[in-house]
Amino acid sequence: MILDKLANADRYNCLHPLFGKAFDYLKNTDLATIEAGVHEIQEKQLFAIISEAAGVTKDAYKLEVHRKYIDIQYIISGTDHMGWKDLALCSEPNDPYNEIREAAFFPDKTDNWFDVPAGSFTIFYPDDAHAAMVTGENVVRKVVLKIAVEV
Repeated sequence: MILDKLANADRYNCLHPLFGKAFDYLKNTDLATIEAGVHEIQEKQLFAIISEAAGVTKDAYKLEVHRKYIDIQYIISGTDHMGWKDLALCSEPNDPYNEIREAAFFPDKTDNWFDVPAGSFTIFYPDDAHAAMVTGENVVRKVVLKIAVEV
C-alpha cells in the first residue's frame, strides 16, 4: 500500500508498466468536470471509475481485495477516510471472490486508518485488503484507476 501526493507520482512509474500512463491521465484530465462512470484508457488493462458520493460509517465498512487489478485511488475533492489490512492476516472472506465484480469482501476489521485528502492517492495491490469511502455523510469526488496486474 502506498499513500502520496500526485506531485510525487513519477516516483512510482517504475513499479508497473502502466503506472506512467495512469498518472498522466490524472495530471492531464479535467477531473473536476469529467462525467461520473467508467472511462476506458487502454482497453481492459487500464480504466478509470469516476464517482462522487457520501461514504459509509466505520460500523458499516467492509474490507475488500482484488486479484486482477491494482487500484490507484485519487481524491479529486473532499477527504477519503480509508482503512488497510494485510490480506495474509485476514480471515476467510464472508463474500468470496467473484470474477464479475473482481472483488472479495472480508468480515475483518482494521486498526489502520488514514485520511487521503484532495490531491493525494493510494495504491492498493492484490494483497492489500482495504476499505475506502468510510466518510459517513461527507461527499468525496474521486477516481479509481484499475490497472491490470498482468499486461
